[in-house]
Amino acid sequence: MTMTPPYANAPDVNADSYVILGLATCFLKGDGEVSEVDIVEPIPSAALEAILKGIPTSYKVACATTLGELLPGETAQLPAEFSETVQLCDDFVERTIATARTYQKRPEACQHIAVGTAYKDLNYSLERKRVLNSERIVSTEDNIKQHKYTHEVL
Repeated sequence: MTMTPPYANAPDVNADSYVILGLATCFLKGDGEVSEVDIVEPIPSAALEAILKGIPTSYKVACATTLGELLPGETAQLPAEFSETVQLCDDFVERTIATARTYQKRPEACQHIAVGTAYKDLNYSLERKRVLNSERIVSTEDNIKQHKYTHEVL
């Protein structure tokens, strides 16, 4: 019995579809402490082009691959640049397929990193920490005070 790849339900992508995976340093909050975790996630074409222009990023490395190499069956086969202790991002398969579509839309973005290679000359910075499980609590103090005539026609 042959396994159908998870992108079989996405007819607009195929095994040769280009995708970039990034190894990002993220943080998790728990019990009043913040812990560091390495996450593998796909990098869309627009984000890749911005990162390659030198903006600070939480990515340590970016690896180019294809969907066929990455998702040959039910489980992801990560490139050798990633250790076995890394975690996959939430909705990894769906996000990877969506990312492959961004490279189909902008094929010139595929020229930055060749398939099978890794790019490590990124502007790695943890100045702005990516906290994955933070919650935003909105309070009435967050409301902006408006002038009493704001909604009146004068």
